Amino acid sequence: MTAFALDDPFDRSKSRVPGPGGLLRTAADSIPPSGLVLLAIVSVQLGAGFAKDLFHLLPPSAMVFLRIAAGALIITAVARPRLRGMTKRDWAVVVGFGGTLAVMNLTFYEALARLPMGIAVAIEFLGPLGVAVAASRRRLDLLWVLLAAGGVVLLAPWGQSSSVSWAGIGFALVAGACWAGYILLSAAAGQRFSGATGLSLAMVVSAVVIAPVGVTAGGADLLQPEVLLIGLGVGLLSSVIPYSLELQALRRMPKHVFGILMSLEPAVAAMIGLVVLGEILHLREWAAVICVVAASLGATRVRKKL
Repeated sequence: MTAFALDDPFDRSKSRVPGPGGLLRTAADSIPPSGLVLLAIVSVQLGAGFAKDLFHLLPPSAMVFLRIAAGALIITAVARPRLRGMTKRDWAVVVGFGGTLAVMNLTFYEALARLPMGIAVAIEFLGPLGVAVAASRRRLDLLWVLLAAGGVVLLAPWGQSSSVSWAGIGFALVAGACWAGYILLSAAAGQRFSGATGLSLAMVVSAVVIAPVGVTAGGADLLQPEVLLIGLGVGLLSSVIPYSLELQALRRMPKHVFGILMSLEPAVAAMIGLVVLGEILHLREWAAVICVVAASLGATRVRKKL
């Protein structure tokens, strides 16, 4: 996941009053970086849990639109991206980044509608795991691939009583592939744009891409004040807050430690699903989640020792 920081919207050297970004950084500096990463993970999964709990009010595509639109408005207002001097290649990266972000979120929410949270996140996590393994190219990486694949096999709905559906697995796999693309495009955007410019522009593009689907699915319900408030809350929990916390953490800790902590995300998602949604995973499903977490931890730790 790409990090994002809430930078000061004005030059603090011209004012003795700290901006909102300065206040957030001051608060974040008092928390250990590992704590920031864990808070970011919990924030993301809480946002997903609250969104899923409201699927009876809005379909997944409409909820995705609210989340992305709210996040785009907040991030753009704070980051204030500049469009001057952008080349065609810059715009190509932004459009690709935004389109990938839109499909990733849409397919993940569709997976959430069909799978328990922990399982959906575990399958989606195969995307970043694949990027990590591809970057290493060591024989030992085959072990982590087989371990993750074994987790997916354990999740397959072999029995009628399973809480997992093939459609849900398919949506989660597409979301994982998009997450892999998101990581690569995020790196490309980071090389071309300073600060959060690339991410903020990609969020705007993503909102535009998802708008036709989300507005059609949500209809007039999207204009209800309580629904708009929900969208703002989910956008904050799922995008703005975790992006800010992650970037603050990355500034103060090695990347391999960050990757190890992020590997806990499927397990945290399963716990949030249990607490917020009452989703109880069977032993086989917990084993599958643990397989994915262990594969991610293994790939990250081995890459650190190279």
